[in-house]
Amino acid sequence: MQTGGVEKYLLAGEFGAAARLSPKALRLYAEQGLLLPARVDPATGYRYYSPGQLPRARLIARLRGLGLPLARIEYLAGLTPEARAFELRGWLRAQRDRLDEWAVMVEAAPGPIDAELTHAVALREVPPAKVLCRSRRIDSTAMADFVGAAERDIRAHLRASGLPGDGPKLVFFQDLVTPDSEGLVEVAISYDGSIEPISDLHIRLAPEHTEAYLPVPPEYEELPLILRIYDVLEEWTDARPGVVCTGHPYEIYPGTGARFDVAYPIVS
Repeated sequence: MQTGGVEKYLLAGEFGAAARLSPKALRLYAEQGLLLPARVDPATGYRYYSPGQLPRARLIARLRGLGLPLARIEYLAGLTPEARAFELRGWLRAQRDRLDEWAVMVEAAPGPIDAELTHAVALREVPPAKVLCRSRRIDSTAMADFVGAAERDIRAHLRASGLPGDGPKLVFFQDLVTPDSEGLVEVAISYDGSIEPISDLHIRLAPEHTEAYLPVPPEYEELPLILRIYDVLEEWTDARPGVVCTGHPYEIYPGTGARFDVAYPIVS
């Protein structure tokens, strides 16, 4: 817009009103280099914007309304409309996936504990054992592939070393593992005899201990309901004075009359 051949500038307040941006937002975007004033009066410090900056300002306001971070907005604002629409559709799909993941976690949130599950918790003594292991930090979407590959590789190395390689499989969880939260997971198989570690397979001694365990009913084997099994065991131990969990939870394959058990090492 020009008046008498001279471009007309808008004061920050006028520009912000036209773009539906607050003074605070304008200052932030200027500081971040996302929307710089067209000029700043050196005497007064007043910031002036060009009317030609309004489309970018309105786009920034729209994208900010989606909750996008400023760095992402800067990238999107520099794209063609077609490329920007493509990127935003991908972002929306990711948000929907995340909402589905959150819904799973909400369904698994601690709630009333099934009394039958609580009554199924039992104790047993576990002797010391040597285990061959592989550890990796993963999220739950990579769990099945990691556990399956680790078990195959560990059993293959045990057999190649002249050992049966038929011990139970243990899967240890040092952190909460969800679709968007990585945790350290260890797959281990117990053995008797002597072997050498290889590649990323390592050996450790699992000490003698007592474990509280719960065979997992088939309907609880997958997320989100598997988390309720952990809740039951934690509530069971918390409700018993003098009983303390002493390590990370783990799953044991095969289980006791089930595909697998969930267990916690305890002292009492």
